[in-house]
Amino acid sequence: MPDLSSKQGQAWRFLSDDQHTEVLYGGAAGGGKSWLGSVWLLYMAGYYQGSRWLMGRAVAKTLKETTLNSFFDVCASHGFKAGEHFTYNAQTGQIQVGQSQIILKDLFAYPSDPNFDDLGSLEITGAFIDEANQVTAKAKAIVGSRIRYKLDEFGLRPKMLLTCNPARNWVFSEFYDPWRKGQLEPHRAFVPALVTDNQHISPHYIDNLKRLTGPDRERLLLGNWDYDNDPARLIDHEAVIDLWSNEHVPAGTKAITADVARYGSDLTVLAVWEGLRCLHLEAHASTSVPETAGRIRDLAALHRVGRSRIVVDDDGIGGGVVDLLPGCVAFKGGARPIDRRGRNENYFNLKSQCSYMLAEVINNRGMHVVPEADRDRIAEELAWIKRDKVDSDGKLRILGKDKVKEGIGRSPDYADTLMMRMVLELKGASIFERSIDQADRRRQQEVRRNIYEQLQ
Repeated sequence: MPDLSSKQGQAWRFLSDDQHTEVLYGGAAGGGKSWLGSVWLLYMAGYYQGSRWLMGRAVAKTLKETTLNSFFDVCASHGFKAGEHFTYNAQTGQIQVGQSQIILKDLFAYPSDPNFDDLGSLEITGAFIDEANQVTAKAKAIVGSRIRYKLDEFGLRPKMLLTCNPARNWVFSEFYDPWRKGQLEPHRAFVPALVTDNQHISPHYIDNLKRLTGPDRERLLLGNWDYDNDPARLIDHEAVIDLWSNEHVPAGTKAITADVARYGSDLTVLAVWEGLRCLHLEAHASTSVPETAGRIRDLAALHRVGRSRIVVDDDGIGGGVVDLLPGCVAFKGGARPIDRRGRNENYFNLKSQCSYMLAEVINNRGMHVVPEADRDRIAEELAWIKRDKVDSDGKLRILGKDKVKEGIGRSPDYADTLMMRMVLELKGASIFERSIDQADRRRQQEVRRNIYEQLQ
């Protein structure tokens, strides 16, 4: 095994065993992520002559300016000379190590190639994806499906090394969160690394990290995965956690919201409400339109919910459920925003308006979710309610579902179910706004009372 730090050595052992096929090495900056990946590729390509490996990153330009340079540094430190022990062809994006190849790949999710068809004919022996948090879960999965080249000939198992800094997307949900809970899938391994784990790092680099403040310090120096620094995020992390302990939220008129599955792995999620208290959540996979409508009728009868208080997603398959429940509220996310207090709202569409209102309600601790079973999934989906086109002066809009699915690897069905509850607030007298108005009136009365007492 090459000269590695103890944490790098731990990752190397996972890469060398017969169990793990996906290894994530990550945490703070300066932990030797690119170095580890470069050493592994050089060693494997050199030892297994005739093999083929992938070195990938989200953007080709960044890959060549960072990871590739680390690879050249690794070669120099191990006595490998360009033109003698390896060659690099900048035009084809390939490194030749004897009879082996290391192929550089841009793994960005381009709209022109959403299914990564460019990787379709690729066959590789293994892969290293640097800064994996910057690529989509689909990109990682497609790369993994390409690992089959000469595996039996070399007696190897498919291996993929991923490196990253903390991020609240699929690397969090697939690796870090299950790892800290002791629930990581057997074929996966996670090795946390801090800058202090790298004995070769410059003390000046550490000093620079210590000068960071706020979220950058949390992520890059301390390796904190629970600190979300995305300025586009609408809902505070702490407010999301409080959803399950906001027992002060008053009860109110009951309601049902339903996000109906469209296709594939999407879920149909049903929620029963009492005011802004979510009393019940249930999810169904592969249910038909009549079955979904029937289940909503059963919940409505059980909880005595009138049709005018049932909100059903009217996009796609949900339209069929709406037809079977005449009198319900058909939620059309692309519809124009609802006027509030006689004024037009500056939102791109109804879904954006409801998402912003949901964020306001949650941030002000005005919603309570009682069921505990799916809280991690709900929290992750709510973290992805983000403003889109932040730099634009146009109407407020949220990140599209396709981009959210790329980030977390699934549809945000639970978050959409909570979001749709807001349409009832917009159509009628808002429970949340009434409570805010009442609090304002109480504060004004208190101010007037204090002034009156001072004048006596």
